[in-house]
Amino acid sequence: MFKIRTSKYRHVFCDAPKQEATHTGFRLSTVTGDQQYIKASTKYFAVALFGGGGAVYVGRHDRPGRFVPGHTPTLHGHAGAILDFEWNPFDDTMLATASEDTTIKLWSIPEDWEPIAANGQSKQGTDIEESLVDLVGHAKKVNLMRFHPTAANVLASSSSDYTVKLWDIETSQELSTFSEMQDLCQDIVWDYKGDNYATACKDKSVRFVDARSAHVGNMIKMAHDGVKGVKVCYMGQSGKVLTTGHSRASGREVKIWDLKSLDKPLHVEKIDTAAGALMPMYDVDTDVIYLCGKGDGNIRCCEFEDKEPYFHKLNDGFRSTVPLKGVCMVPKRGLDIMQCETARLLKVTNEQGVQPLSFTVPRKSDAFQPDIYPNTASNVPAHSAQEWWGGSSKGPMTMSLNPRDKSTNGAGKAPKKFQSVASLSSDVKKLEARIRYLEGKLDAAGISYDKK
Repeated sequence: MFKIRTSKYRHVFCDAPKQEATHTGFRLSTVTGDQQYIKASTKYFAVALFGGGGAVYVGRHDRPGRFVPGHTPTLHGHAGAILDFEWNPFDDTMLATASEDTTIKLWSIPEDWEPIAANGQSKQGTDIEESLVDLVGHAKKVNLMRFHPTAANVLASSSSDYTVKLWDIETSQELSTFSEMQDLCQDIVWDYKGDNYATACKDKSVRFVDARSAHVGNMIKMAHDGVKGVKVCYMGQSGKVLTTGHSRASGREVKIWDLKSLDKPLHVEKIDTAAGALMPMYDVDTDVIYLCGKGDGNIRCCEFEDKEPYFHKLNDGFRSTVPLKGVCMVPKRGLDIMQCETARLLKVTNEQGVQPLSFTVPRKSDAFQPDIYPNTASNVPAHSAQEWWGGSSKGPMTMSLNPRDKSTNGAGKAPKKFQSVASLSSDVKKLEARIRYLEGKLDAAGISYDKK
Protein backbone atom coordinates (compact mmCIF):
# COMPACT_ATOMS: atom_id res chain seq x y z
CA MET A 1 0.00 0.00 0.00
CA PHE A 2 1.31 3.45 -1.04
CA LYS A 3 4.67 4.14 -2.68
CA ILE A 4 7.54 5.90 -0.86
CA ARG A 5 9.44 8.86 -2.31
CA THR A 6 11.64 11.73 -1.19
CA SER A 7 9.60 14.50 0.44
CA LYS A 8 10.11 17.25 3.01
CA TYR A 9 7.20 15.69 4.92
CA ARG A 10 8.64 12.18 4.62
CA HIS A 11 9.60 11.96 8.31
CA VAL A 12 6.55 13.66 9.83
CA PHE A 13 5.79 12.05 13.19
CA CYS A 14 3.24 12.22 16.00
CA ASP A 15 3.91 11.15 19.57
CA ALA A 16 1.16 10.03 21.92
CA PRO A 17 -0.21 13.08 23.80
CA LYS A 18 0.54 13.45 27.48
CA GLN A 19 -2.32 12.98 29.92
CA GLU A 20 -2.13 16.61 31.08
CA ALA A 21 -2.65 17.78 27.47
CA THR A 22 -5.97 15.94 27.00
CA HIS A 23 -9.55 17.10 27.58
CA THR A 24 -11.47 14.59 29.72
CA GLY A 25 -14.49 14.12 31.97
CA PHE A 26 -17.39 14.57 29.56
CA ARG A 27 -19.88 11.91 28.58
CA LEU A 28 -20.32 12.11 24.83
CA SER A 29 -23.63 12.07 23.00
CA THR A 30 -24.75 8.61 21.90
CA VAL A 31 -26.16 9.92 18.61
CA THR A 32 -24.62 8.09 15.65
CA GLY A 33 -24.28 9.11 12.00
CA ASP A 34 -21.84 10.26 9.35
CA GLN A 35 -20.64 13.33 11.24
CA GLN A 36 -17.12 13.84 12.63
CA TYR A 37 -18.30 14.26 16.28
CA ILE A 38 -15.85 17.13 16.82
CA LYS A 39 -15.02 20.42 15.06
CA ALA A 40 -12.39 23.05 15.83
CA SER A 41 -11.52 26.68 15.15
CA THR A 42 -8.07 28.11 15.85
CA LYS A 43 -9.11 28.81 19.46
CA TYR A 44 -11.95 26.44 20.39
CA PHE A 45 -13.31 22.94 19.76
CA ALA A 46 -16.84 21.58 20.22
CA VAL A 47 -18.22 18.13 21.13
CA ALA A 48 -21.84 17.10 21.72
CA LEU A 49 -22.70 15.88 25.23
CA PHE A 50 -25.03 13.15 26.46
CA GLY A 51 -28.41 14.29 27.73
CA GLY A 52 -31.42 16.34 26.68
CA GLY A 53 -31.51 19.86 25.38
CA GLY A 54 -28.73 19.46 22.84
CA ALA A 55 -25.81 20.35 25.10
CA VAL A 56 -22.39 21.12 23.58
CA TYR A 57 -19.09 21.50 25.37
CA VAL A 58 -16.93 24.26 23.90
CA GLY A 59 -13.34 23.85 25.06
CA ARG A 60 -10.24 25.94 24.52
CA HIS A 61 -7.15 24.41 22.94
CA ASP A 62 -4.91 26.08 25.51
CA ARG A 63 -7.00 24.92 28.50
CA PRO A 64 -6.85 21.11 28.74
CA GLY A 65 -8.37 19.62 31.84
CA ARG A 66 -11.34 17.79 33.31
CA PHE A 67 -14.94 18.64 32.51
CA VAL A 68 -17.29 18.38 35.51
CA PRO A 69 -20.99 17.82 34.67
CA GLY A 70 -23.22 20.41 36.32
CA HIS A 71 -20.27 22.67 37.11
CA THR A 72 -18.42 23.39 33.87
CA PRO A 73 -20.40 25.80 31.64
CA THR A 74 -21.86 24.47 28.38
CA LEU A 75 -23.83 25.66 25.37
CA HIS A 76 -27.42 24.51 24.95
CA GLY A 77 -30.68 25.70 23.42
CA HIS A 78 -32.01 23.12 20.95
CA ALA A 79 -35.08 21.03 21.61
CA GLY A 80 -33.35 17.89 20.32
CA ALA A 81 -29.95 16.25 20.16
CA ILE A 82 -27.09 17.97 18.30
CA LEU A 83 -26.07 16.05 15.17
CA ASP A 84 -23.36 18.29 13.73
CA PHE A 85 -21.61 21.60 14.30
CA GLU A 86 -19.34 23.85 12.28
CA TRP A 87 -17.07 26.81 13.04
CA ASN A 88 -17.17 29.89 10.83
CA PRO A 89 -13.79 29.97 9.00
CA PHE A 90 -13.78 33.78 9.16
CA ASP A 91 -14.85 34.12 12.81
CA ASP A 92 -13.22 31.81 15.35
CA THR A 93 -15.93 32.57 17.91
CA MET A 94 -18.99 31.71 15.76
CA LEU A 95 -20.39 28.18 16.00
CA ALA A 96 -23.27 26.69 14.01
CA THR A 97 -25.18 23.71 15.43
CA ALA A 98 -27.55 21.33 13.62
CA SER A 99 -30.17 19.37 15.52
CA GLU A 100 -32.82 16.69 15.43
CA ASP A 101 -35.34 19.49 16.04
CA THR A 102 -34.89 20.45 12.31
CA THR A 103 -33.26 23.82 13.08
CA ILE A 104 -29.80 25.34 12.78
CA LYS A 105 -28.60 27.81 15.38
CA LEU A 106 -25.69 30.24 15.26
CA TRP A 107 -23.86 31.05 18.49
CA SER A 108 -21.19 33.52 19.56
CA ILE A 109 -18.60 32.33 22.08
CA PRO A 110 -17.56 35.18 24.43
CA GLU A 111 -13.95 36.37 24.16
CA ASP A 112 -13.46 35.62 27.87
CA TRP A 113 -14.89 32.08 27.64
CA GLU A 114 -12.86 29.89 30.00
CA PRO A 115 -14.64 26.69 31.14
CA ILE A 116 -11.34 25.20 32.36
CA ALA A 117 -8.85 27.15 34.47
CA ALA A 118 -5.12 27.31 33.74
CA ASN A 119 -4.49 24.58 36.36
CA GLY A 120 -6.76 22.12 34.50
CA GLN A 121 -9.65 22.35 36.98
CA SER A 122 -13.26 23.06 36.05
CA LYS A 123 -14.18 26.73 36.31
CA GLN A 124 -17.78 27.62 37.11
CA GLY A 125 -19.41 30.08 34.74
CA THR A 126 -22.58 31.04 32.90
CA ASP A 127 -24.00 28.70 30.26
CA ILE A 128 -24.58 29.99 26.72
CA GLU A 129 -28.33 29.73 26.07
CA GLU A 130 -29.13 32.59 23.67
CA SER A 131 -28.41 31.96 19.98
CA LEU A 132 -27.63 34.72 17.51
CA VAL A 133 -29.62 33.36 14.59
CA ASP A 134 -32.09 30.51 14.05
CA LEU A 135 -32.36 29.01 10.56
CA VAL A 136 -35.66 27.20 9.97
CA GLY A 137 -36.51 25.47 6.70
CA HIS A 138 -35.70 21.75 6.77
CA ALA A 139 -38.62 19.37 7.21
CA LYS A 140 -36.60 16.73 9.10
CA LYS A 141 -33.49 16.56 11.28
CA VAL A 142 -30.39 18.37 10.03
CA ASN A 143 -27.44 15.98 9.75
CA LEU A 144 -24.45 17.82 8.25
CA MET A 145 -23.22 21.40 7.69
CA ARG A 146 -20.33 23.08 5.89
CA PHE A 147 -19.41 26.78 5.78
CA HIS A 148 -18.43 28.26 2.41
CA PRO A 149 -14.61 28.36 2.06
CA THR A 150 -14.34 31.85 0.51
CA ALA A 151 -17.63 33.77 0.91
CA ALA A 152 -18.62 35.33 4.21
CA ASN A 153 -21.59 33.91 6.11
CA VAL A 154 -22.72 31.26 3.60
CA LEU A 155 -23.63 27.87 5.07
CA ALA A 156 -24.66 24.58 3.43
CA SER A 157 -26.78 22.07 5.35
CA SER A 158 -28.11 18.60 4.54
CA SER A 159 -31.10 16.93 6.14
CA SER A 160 -33.01 13.68 6.40
CA ASP A 161 -35.56 15.31 4.10
CA TYR A 162 -33.01 14.52 1.32
CA THR A 163 -32.27 18.18 0.56
CA VAL A 164 -29.24 20.45 0.74
CA LYS A 165 -29.95 24.09 1.54
CA LEU A 166 -27.69 27.11 1.25
CA TRP A 167 -28.16 29.93 3.74
CA ASP A 168 -27.07 33.53 4.06
CA ILE A 169 -26.76 33.59 7.84
CA GLU A 170 -26.36 37.37 7.97
CA THR A 171 -29.90 37.86 6.66
CA SER A 172 -31.24 34.46 7.88
CA GLN A 173 -32.41 33.81 4.33
CA GLU A 174 -32.42 30.57 2.39
CA LEU A 175 -30.49 31.00 -0.89
CA SER A 176 -31.25 27.71 -2.66
CA THR A 177 -32.43 24.14 -2.19
CA PHE A 178 -30.99 21.07 -3.90
CA SER A 179 -33.55 18.23 -3.91
CA GLU A 180 -32.28 15.71 -6.49
CA MET A 181 -31.06 13.12 -3.94
CA GLN A 182 -33.18 10.04 -3.36
CA ASP A 183 -31.54 8.95 -0.11
CA LEU A 184 -29.65 10.20 2.94
CA CYS A 185 -26.63 12.47 2.39
CA GLN A 186 -23.48 11.02 3.98
CA ASP A 187 -21.07 13.84 3.17
CA ILE A 188 -21.05 17.34 1.72
CA VAL A 189 -17.91 19.25 0.73
CA TRP A 190 -17.15 22.50 -1.12
CA ASP A 191 -14.63 22.78 -3.93
CA TYR A 192 -11.58 25.08 -3.66
CA LYS A 193 -13.37 28.27 -4.72
CA GLY A 194 -16.83 27.36 -3.48
CA ASP A 195 -18.53 27.44 -6.89
CA ASN A 196 -19.68 23.84 -6.52
CA TYR A 197 -20.19 21.29 -3.79
CA ALA A 198 -20.22 17.49 -3.82
CA THR A 199 -22.62 15.24 -1.97
CA ALA A 200 -22.06 11.57 -1.16
CA CYS A 201 -25.38 9.77 -0.87
CA LYS A 202 -26.50 6.49 0.66
CA ASP A 203 -27.46 5.35 -2.86
CA LYS A 204 -23.63 5.10 -3.47
CA SER A 205 -23.65 8.07 -5.87
CA VAL A 206 -21.53 11.22 -5.63
CA ARG A 207 -23.18 14.29 -7.16
CA PHE A 208 -21.33 17.46 -8.13
CA VAL A 209 -23.73 20.36 -7.75
CA ASP A 210 -23.60 23.92 -9.07
CA ALA A 211 -24.04 25.80 -5.80
CA ARG A 212 -25.96 28.76 -7.25
CA SER A 213 -28.36 26.92 -9.57
CA ALA A 214 -28.70 23.86 -7.29
CA HIS A 215 -28.47 21.47 -10.26
CA VAL A 216 -26.23 18.44 -10.77
CA GLY A 217 -23.37 19.19 -13.17
CA ASN A 218 -21.75 15.76 -13.02
CA MET A 219 -22.08 12.50 -11.13
CA ILE A 220 -20.32 9.30 -10.09
CA LYS A 221 -23.09 6.73 -10.23
CA MET A 222 -21.29 4.05 -8.19
CA ALA A 223 -18.41 5.47 -6.18
CA HIS A 224 -17.88 2.32 -4.06
CA ASP A 225 -19.66 -1.04 -4.13
CA GLY A 226 -19.83 -1.53 -0.36
CA VAL A 227 -22.70 -0.48 1.88
CA LYS A 228 -20.64 1.59 4.35
CA GLY A 229 -20.49 5.39 4.23
CA VAL A 230 -18.67 7.25 1.45
CA LYS A 231 -16.60 10.39 2.06
CA VAL A 232 -15.50 12.92 -0.57
CA CYS A 233 -12.61 15.36 -0.76
CA TYR A 234 -11.68 17.87 -3.47
CA MET A 235 -7.92 17.75 -4.04
CA GLY A 236 -7.31 21.50 -4.15
CA GLN A 237 -7.12 22.99 -7.65
CA SER A 238 -5.88 19.79 -9.31
CA GLY A 239 -9.25 18.89 -10.84
CA LYS A 240 -9.18 15.59 -8.97
CA VAL A 241 -11.51 14.22 -6.30
CA LEU A 242 -10.79 11.60 -3.63
CA THR A 243 -13.46 9.24 -2.32
CA THR A 244 -13.24 6.67 0.46
CA GLY A 245 -15.51 3.69 1.00
CA HIS A 246 -15.74 -0.09 0.96
CA SER A 247 -15.45 -2.58 -1.90
CA ARG A 248 -17.92 -5.34 -2.65
CA ALA A 249 -15.71 -7.66 -0.57
CA SER A 250 -15.96 -5.19 2.38
CA GLY A 251 -12.38 -4.00 2.03
CA ARG A 252 -11.66 -0.32 2.67
CA GLU A 253 -10.39 1.60 -0.34
CA VAL A 254 -9.47 5.07 -1.59
CA LYS A 255 -10.17 6.20 -5.15
CA ILE A 256 -8.93 9.16 -7.19
CA TRP A 257 -11.25 10.56 -9.88
CA ASP A 258 -10.76 13.10 -12.65
CA LEU A 259 -13.62 15.61 -12.71
CA LYS A 260 -13.38 15.74 -16.52
CA SER A 261 -14.03 12.01 -16.84
CA LEU A 262 -15.93 10.26 -14.06
CA ASP A 263 -16.66 6.99 -15.87
CA LYS A 264 -13.95 5.17 -13.96
CA PRO A 265 -11.40 6.08 -11.26
CA LEU A 266 -7.85 7.04 -12.17
CA HIS A 267 -6.51 4.96 -9.29
CA VAL A 268 -7.79 2.60 -6.59
CA GLU A 269 -5.78 2.11 -3.40
CA LYS A 270 -6.70 -0.86 -1.21
CA ILE A 271 -6.28 -0.10 2.49
CA ASP A 272 -7.42 -3.03 4.68
CA THR A 273 -10.51 -5.04 5.65
CA ALA A 274 -11.57 -3.11 8.77
CA ALA A 275 -15.25 -2.26 9.16
CA GLY A 276 -15.11 1.40 10.22
CA ALA A 277 -15.76 4.18 7.70
CA LEU A 278 -12.68 6.09 6.57
CA MET A 279 -12.45 9.84 7.19
CA PRO A 280 -9.79 11.60 5.08
CA MET A 281 -8.31 14.80 6.57
CA TYR A 282 -6.67 16.65 3.65
CA ASP A 283 -4.20 19.51 4.04
CA VAL A 284 -4.65 21.47 0.82
CA ASP A 285 -1.49 23.52 1.45
CA THR A 286 0.91 20.56 1.69
CA ASP A 287 -1.09 17.84 -0.15
CA VAL A 288 -0.75 15.57 2.89
CA ILE A 289 -3.66 13.23 3.65
CA TYR A 290 -4.30 11.94 7.17
CA LEU A 291 -6.40 8.81 6.72
CA CYS A 292 -8.48 8.13 9.82
CA GLY A 293 -11.03 5.40 10.36
CA LYS A 294 -13.85 5.11 12.88
CA GLY A 295 -12.86 2.48 15.43
CA ASP A 296 -9.19 2.61 14.37
CA GLY A 297 -6.31 3.36 16.70
CA ASN A 298 -3.84 4.22 13.94
CA ILE A 299 -3.80 7.19 11.57
CA ARG A 300 -2.05 6.76 8.22
CA CYS A 301 -0.20 9.60 6.49
CA CYS A 302 0.39 9.88 2.76
CA GLU A 303 1.16 12.61 0.26
CA PHE A 304 -0.94 13.26 -2.84
CA GLU A 305 0.72 13.93 -6.20
CA ASP A 306 -1.24 14.80 -9.33
CA LYS A 307 0.22 11.95 -11.39
CA GLU A 308 0.77 8.22 -11.08
CA PRO A 309 0.92 6.60 -8.56
CA TYR A 310 -0.93 9.53 -6.83
CA PHE A 311 -0.20 8.41 -3.23
CA HIS A 312 3.16 8.35 -1.44
CA LYS A 313 3.56 6.94 2.07
CA LEU A 314 4.91 9.21 4.83
CA ASN A 315 6.54 7.57 7.84
CA ASP A 316 4.28 5.51 10.12
CA GLY A 317 1.72 8.18 10.99
CA PHE A 318 0.23 7.79 14.47
CA ARG A 319 -0.08 4.43 16.23
CA SER A 320 -2.37 3.71 19.15
CA THR A 321 -4.61 1.00 20.58
CA VAL A 322 -7.31 3.50 21.62
CA PRO A 323 -10.15 3.43 19.06
CA LEU A 324 -11.19 6.67 17.39
CA LYS A 325 -14.82 7.83 17.52
CA GLY A 326 -14.39 11.09 15.63
CA VAL A 327 -11.68 13.43 14.40
CA CYS A 328 -11.15 16.93 13.03
CA MET A 329 -8.29 19.12 11.86
CA VAL A 330 -7.35 22.38 13.58
CA PRO A 331 -6.96 25.27 11.08
CA LYS A 332 -3.36 26.04 10.13
CA ARG A 333 -3.53 29.45 11.84
CA GLY A 334 -3.84 27.68 15.20
CA LEU A 335 -0.67 25.56 14.96
CA ASP A 336 2.62 25.93 16.83
CA ILE A 337 4.62 27.06 13.81
CA MET A 338 7.93 27.55 15.60
CA GLN A 339 7.85 23.91 16.74
CA CYS A 340 7.43 22.76 13.11
CA GLU A 341 3.91 21.48 13.79
CA THR A 342 2.44 20.96 10.30
CA ALA A 343 -0.94 19.56 11.38
CA ARG A 344 -2.96 18.98 14.54
CA LEU A 345 -5.82 16.52 14.68
CA LEU A 346 -8.25 16.30 17.58
CA LYS A 347 -9.15 12.68 18.25
CA VAL A 348 -12.38 11.89 20.11
CA THR A 349 -12.44 8.69 22.16
CA ASN A 350 -15.17 7.14 24.28
CA GLU A 351 -13.01 6.54 27.34
CA GLN A 352 -10.10 8.99 27.17
CA GLY A 353 -11.78 12.21 26.07
CA VAL A 354 -10.29 14.45 23.37
CA GLN A 355 -6.64 13.94 22.49
CA PRO A 356 -4.65 16.54 20.50
CA LEU A 357 -2.37 14.80 17.98
CA SER A 358 0.48 17.02 16.86
CA PHE A 359 2.15 16.05 13.57
CA THR A 360 5.64 17.53 13.41
CA VAL A 361 8.39 17.66 10.80
CA PRO A 362 11.78 17.18 12.56
CA ARG A 363 14.06 20.19 12.05
CA LYS A 364 17.16 21.26 13.98
CA SER A 365 16.78 25.00 13.41
CA ASP A 366 14.62 27.17 15.69
CA ALA A 367 13.89 29.59 12.84
CA PHE A 368 10.70 29.71 10.74
CA GLN A 369 10.76 27.00 8.04
CA PRO A 370 9.22 28.50 4.87
CA ASP A 371 9.63 25.32 2.79
CA ILE A 372 7.15 23.37 4.94
CA TYR A 373 4.75 26.29 5.48
CA PRO A 374 3.32 27.62 2.20
CA ASN A 375 0.75 30.40 2.48
CA THR A 376 -2.54 29.23 3.92
CA ALA A 377 -6.17 30.40 3.98
CA SER A 378 -6.63 33.46 6.18
CA ASN A 379 -9.63 34.51 8.28
CA VAL A 380 -10.56 37.19 5.74
CA PRO A 381 -13.33 36.27 3.24
CA ALA A 382 -12.62 36.77 -0.47
CA HIS A 383 -16.11 38.19 -1.06
CA SER A 384 -19.46 38.75 0.63
CA ALA A 385 -22.43 36.41 0.37
CA GLN A 386 -24.16 38.84 -2.01
CA GLU A 387 -21.08 39.13 -4.25
CA TRP A 388 -20.65 35.36 -4.39
CA TRP A 389 -24.33 34.78 -5.12
CA GLY A 390 -24.07 37.36 -7.91
CA GLY A 391 -21.39 35.30 -9.67
CA SER A 392 -18.09 36.28 -8.05
CA SER A 393 -15.60 33.38 -8.14
CA LYS A 394 -12.43 33.70 -6.07
CA GLY A 395 -10.03 31.42 -4.26
CA PRO A 396 -9.38 31.86 -0.53
CA MET A 397 -7.51 34.92 0.70
CA THR A 398 -4.13 33.64 1.87
CA MET A 399 -1.64 34.66 4.53
CA SER A 400 1.91 33.86 5.54
CA LEU A 401 2.41 31.73 8.64
CA ASN A 402 5.68 33.48 9.43
CA PRO A 403 5.10 35.19 12.82
CA ARG A 404 6.95 38.29 11.55
CA ASP A 405 4.43 38.74 8.72
CA LYS A 406 1.20 38.29 10.67
CA SER A 407 0.73 42.04 11.25
CA THR A 408 0.84 42.79 7.53
CA ASN A 409 -1.02 39.93 5.85
CA GLY A 410 -4.59 40.93 6.75
CA ALA A 411 -5.16 38.09 9.19
CA GLY A 412 -5.91 40.48 12.01
CA LYS A 413 -9.02 42.08 10.52
CA ALA A 414 -11.96 41.72 12.89
CA PRO A 415 -14.95 39.82 11.46
CA LYS A 416 -18.39 41.35 11.46
CA LYS A 417 -20.05 40.63 14.80
CA PHE A 418 -23.63 39.45 15.15
CA GLN A 419 -25.87 40.30 18.10
CA SER A 420 -28.57 38.12 19.61
CA VAL A 421 -32.19 39.25 19.97
CA ALA A 422 -31.75 39.45 23.74
CA SER A 423 -28.67 41.66 23.36
CA LEU A 424 -30.43 44.00 20.92
CA SER A 425 -33.51 44.17 23.15
CA SER A 426 -31.31 45.12 26.10
CA ASP A 427 -29.64 47.86 24.03
CA VAL A 428 -33.05 49.20 22.96
CA LYS A 429 -34.25 49.36 26.58
CA LYS A 430 -31.12 51.27 27.59
CA LEU A 431 -31.62 53.76 24.76
CA GLU A 432 -35.30 54.22 25.64
CA ALA A 433 -34.38 54.89 29.27
CA ARG A 434 -31.78 57.42 28.12
CA ILE A 435 -34.35 59.17 25.91
CA ARG A 436 -36.83 59.41 28.80
CA TYR A 437 -34.09 60.87 31.01
CA LEU A 438 -33.16 63.52 28.44
CA GLU A 439 -36.81 64.38 27.80
CA GLY A 440 -37.24 64.93 31.53
CA LYS A 441 -34.29 67.31 31.55
CA LEU A 442 -35.75 69.28 28.64
CA ASP A 443 -39.17 69.46 30.32
CA ALA A 444 -37.58 70.67 33.57
CA ALA A 445 -35.72 73.40 31.69
CA GLY A 446 -38.89 74.49 29.88
CA ILE A 447 -37.43 73.74 26.47
CA SER A 448 -39.94 72.71 23.82
CA TYR A 449 -39.22 69.81 21.45
CA ASP A 450 -40.99 67.46 19.06
CA LYS A 451 -42.41 64.57 21.11
CA LYS A 452 -43.57 62.51 18.13
